[in-house]
Amino acid sequence: MKISDLLYNNKPSISFEVFPPKTDTSFESVKHATEEIAKLQPAFMSVTYGAGGGTSKYTLDIARNIHDEIHVPTLAHLTCVSSSKETIHKRIEEFRNANIKNIMALRGDLTPELMNSDRNTWDYRYAVDLIHELKEYHDEFCIGGACYPEVHPESSSFEEDIQHLKEKVDAGCSFLTSQMFFENDLFYKFVYRCRTAGINVPIIPGIMPITSASQVEKSISLSGSYMPTRLKNIVNKFGNSPEAMKQAGINYATEQIIDIYANGFNHVHVYSMNKPDVAKAILNNISNMLG
Repeated sequence: MKISDLLYNNKPSISFEVFPPKTDTSFESVKHATEEIAKLQPAFMSVTYGAGGGTSKYTLDIARNIHDEIHVPTLAHLTCVSSSKETIHKRIEEFRNANIKNIMALRGDLTPELMNSDRNTWDYRYAVDLIHELKEYHDEFCIGGACYPEVHPESSSFEEDIQHLKEKVDAGCSFLTSQMFFENDLFYKFVYRCRTAGINVPIIPGIMPITSASQVEKSISLSGSYMPTRLKNIVNKFGNSPEAMKQAGINYATEQIIDIYANGFNHVHVYSMNKPDVAKAILNNISNMLG
């Protein structure tokens, strides 16, 4: 099933994101965790690709297992910035052979090596290049793209960022998934800007449950997300108590999700970080709201 078809359902739904193992030795434990999340029967699950495509083989293995064994629709991430056309074509063919029709087309993070390399030699410089490639290679794929409610860190302005986002949609993105945010009003204002600019595809809000104090600094460094005073106070109060912080973080994320549903958005994507207990707790908190 294509993700874009699921997103036009008028009933609230939820999806979870997981990441593949980095090594063979951790494969079984990661596989088990992703299966436990899949058994919760979310609308779909996305599987990340890893920096520089280093876990690309495992992305396919985990996505195929969720799809074939648990029968949950999967969205496989594909990054292009460090890849040749030959490598990307190989990955696309592997996804097709595995009957995975949903692909999250991403540029990928710029590693220090890439930052210092000659960009004129790259086969792909931006996510839009990959989207064009996917559409030209085979039109059967449902393509998703990423968006940043608080502006992409490499964009000089909201206007520039949204213009690039529109280019991705015009190239063939059927839906967009947002980077994490911790203040819902920022997301609502971002969606308004997108609609005003003529971006009319579904925009999925992405929610990251902060369940440990150590997550805060990492989350901010990765996304540049604004940290509301209310969330800062929660971390300051409960950060030294792992169980209390987990409960508080799950409740904060749940409140965000309920508010999103109440404001007319019917789907939420949760960055569940391979934590079945967190995914299950959130799902339990909203179970009577889901279609």
